[in-house]
Amino acid sequence: MLTRDEVGEKKADARSMLRLMGLPHVARFPRATVTRHPDCFQLLFHGDEDSRRVEVDLRYIDDADDLELVELRLLASLQELGYEVERRSSPDEGAGS
Repeated sequence: MLTRDEVGEKKADARSMLRLMGLPHVARFPRATVTRHPDCFQLLFHGDEDSRRVEVDLRYIDDADDLELVELRLLASLQELGYEVERRSSPDEGAGS
């Protein structure tokens, strides 16, 4: 049985969870690259012959105050699903430096 504090922690974890649905099959697209843009996360899935792109609009992210944490959780989730993951810097980073 869970205590009230443990239940609260589980609910908080569920709220900050990003549900991954409709991703290409890991056997066909084993590599995934995640890039954070100002308005979305771009996930690029690479296979031997093709690539698939999925964009996650940041308006749908509950925990938009800490996008780096969301990005790291996304990378970890993709890795748990069996993808080889890579984190790529946004093209906007470094502009004007």
